[in-house]
Amino acid sequence: MDVGAIEFIHKRIIRARDEGAGVLLVSSDLEEILGLFDRILVMFEGRIAAEFPRGEVSERELGLRMGGS
Repeated sequence: MDVGAIEFIHKRIIRARDEGAGVLLVSSDLEEILGLFDRILVMFEGRIAAEFPRGEVSERELGLRMGGS
């Protein structure tokens, strides 16, 4: 996707979230994940490996958990 499309999608996600909708995003883009959501669940090998509230995980730690550490 180009930058304009990504920005449009992010705005729609944020609006839905702010209106109380549940939003599920599957992404490997750590910056995107950390910037959009209130709660992050990390899956590894088909199982939830970690859960973090917004603001309580670093990009490094999130990446390590995504890799199975």
